[in-house]
Amino acid sequence: MITLALIILLISYLSYRKAFYSSPKKRKTNYLLPKSPLYAKANAVIKDLMDEMEEVPYEQVYITTFDGLRLAARYYHLSDSAPLQIQFHGYRSTAVRDFSGGFSFARKMGRNLLVVDQRAGGKSEGKTICFGIKEKYDCLAWIQYAIDRFGDIPIMLTGISMGAATVLMASELDLPENVKCIVADCPYSSPEEIIALQCKEMGIPPKLGMPFVKLGARIFGNLKLSGEGAEKAVRNTKVPILLVHGEADDFVPCEMSKKIYAANPEMITFEIFPDTAHGISFINDTERYEKLYYGLFEKYGI
Repeated sequence: MITLALIILLISYLSYRKAFYSSPKKRKTNYLLPKSPLYAKANAVIKDLMDEMEEVPYEQVYITTFDGLRLAARYYHLSDSAPLQIQFHGYRSTAVRDFSGGFSFARKMGRNLLVVDQRAGGKSEGKTICFGIKEKYDCLAWIQYAIDRFGDIPIMLTGISMGAATVLMASELDLPENVKCIVADCPYSSPEEIIALQCKEMGIPPKLGMPFVKLGARIFGNLKLSGEGAEKAVRNTKVPILLVHGEADDFVPCEMSKKIYAANPEMITFEIFPDTAHGISFINDTERYEKLYYGLFEKYGI
């Protein structure tokens, strides 16, 4: 029995390391780009946009989370009293890589930007990636930081991939009225569903693998997976949402955004980008993407 328990514990620990653990020494640099052929054309554009973003001066700012972690973000100031866009990056990614395009567009529109390093990413503390479960409260903390510092300004939340799931999961919280809208690009419907999908793609039946994943998350990450997710959260949102997804996304299937949209079509505008891989809708069809943003801002007076 002891041997069996140790085997279960070991498999659970390895599952935790694979899915959730982020070593501060091995985090990705901004310029580590996807190698898939689907990104061949996009990568050159992304690199140019990152170069542009890195040349703009910014202020490094910090908050402390509800569980005592010090989180970092870049604040880019364009003008006093301008609307603020808060940006949340994806799974094991970086803020500069994920939001280089959004950064350029936001500045063109006259926005100030708060570009966040999610917990367990970039310059932020933490070793457990929580798939939005704890990050949604970090999102709320960044909103409060912005209000405390800048006063009564309009705020827009934006996210890509896990960052998109984060802002959608935060949408069910008691958000301040300053938050006028949310833009979510290629989110997953729930942490449990996206991890189960990855298990399946690695050849591990979810019914076999998920119990170990859940146990590892609970023991080593103090994280409960069941019952959380964007699909559930948006049912209770009071904030209008623009939901975007690439139809050729082979990392987070577009079907997940369809489920999210179906959960609350009255509050969500859903747009699909054909022949587009994960997280590059803006790059593939910039003109259409910008029109969607302009329409959202005009509709809600941001």
